[in-house]
Parts: sequence; C-alpha cells; structure tokens
Amino acid sequence: MILDDALAALGTDPAKAADMARYHKVERAYLGVATPAIDALVKEWRSTLDMDTRLALAAELWASDVHEGRIAAAKLLTQARIRPDDTAAWDLIAAWVPDCDTLAIADAVAVAGQKRLVADPTRLTVLSDWVASDHLWSRYAVLAMTLPWAKISNPKAADLAQRDMIMHLAGQLASDTHKRIQTTLVDWLASLAKHDPTRATTFMARHGDAMKSYARKSAQHKLG
Repeated sequence: MILDDALAALGTDPAKAADMARYHKVERAYLGVATPAIDALVKEWRSTLDMDTRLALAAELWASDVHEGRIAAAKLLTQARIRPDDTAAWDLIAAWVPDCDTLAIADAVAVAGQKRLVADPTRLTVLSDWVASDHLWSRYAVLAMTLPWAKISNPKAADLAQRDMIMHLAGQLASDTHKRIQTTLVDWLASLAKHDPTRATTFMARHGDAMKSYARKSAQHKLG
C-alpha cells in the first residue's frame, strides 16, 4: 500500500503519535509523522503524478483513516490550478467534509476546498446544504472554505455578489451555539472588516444579537 510504504519511509515517532491521539481525541491510527515531512512528500507527489493518479492516491489516503494519511490526501489536492479542473477533485473534497472529525483534518480539507471554490465559484451552491447540517465540521466548512472572499481587497461585481451570498449563509450560523462556529465566525468577520468594513458592520447590525455574547463582544472589539 502506498500509504504504508511512503509514510514508513519518513519514519514515525510512537511518542509523538501517542501525544497526537490524546490531543485530537478521535480513535484512529496516528503515526507521529511531522507536518514538514508530509508536506515534502506531497510536493513530490504533485510534481510527479498525473491528475488521475493523484485523485486515486488521495482517495486511498483518505480511506486509510490514518491521521497523517487524511492530512496528506487533502494537501495532495491543495493547488490553485488543477488541469483539467473538472468536478473530480472538488467532488472528492466535498465528499470528505462529512467525514471530518478533528480541527486539523477539517482545516486541511478546508484549504483544499478554498482553492477549488475560488477556481469555480459556482461550486458555492453546495454550502447551502452544509449550513443546515447537524455535522459540526460541515457547518465549519462554510466559513473556513469561504475565507478568501473575506480577504479580497479589490472585489469585482461578481466577487461582491458571492461575498453577499456567503454572508447570508454566515448569518444563518450567527445563532449556532457551538463555540467553534462562533469563534470562526468572529475570525471571518475580522478578516472581512479589514477589506470591507461596511459589510462587516452591516452584518453585526443584522445578526450580532443572534451571536453568543462572548462572540458578539469579541467581534465588536475586532471590528472597532
């Protein structure tokens, strides 16, 4: 199996693996492989494998349910330009979202998702399903995957329309009681305020009362 051979070649750290298992609190295999080593391996794969092979490898890595394997799978598809950029990479990333169960894995998947959404913003339509999900990390992905739209400094008309659509979804998350969603929403708004303070202020006027008090106060502080 590619995963076994590749990660074994990197060397594993049983003590680090045990620490990771305690930290993430999800029962799965942890190898204790350092992130820079995974990054170097993924970089080599991206430079040598064609897209079909990368997709197959990413699916295999994810299916392994090894922590480092799932991180590597997401990183393998984290690329601004994929040729051809048909639906295969995005479909695979989107299919992983309901399986996310730790912040580290959710963030790796979110970064990969950001690239594919920016490449084709019509894919944003899937977020309307995620925002109402009972699955925490699906709701989290709505904010984490759309962070690029909060950071556009000179948005075009299409960018603003997409930003407004995303803010509508974010408004639905304002009343979400989970601390992860509340703090992520605050961070999203803080990024938006640096580039579009008017919309950030408008969001707070419309949805601030629905937010938990600690999040509302934090957002008001960050928005100035």
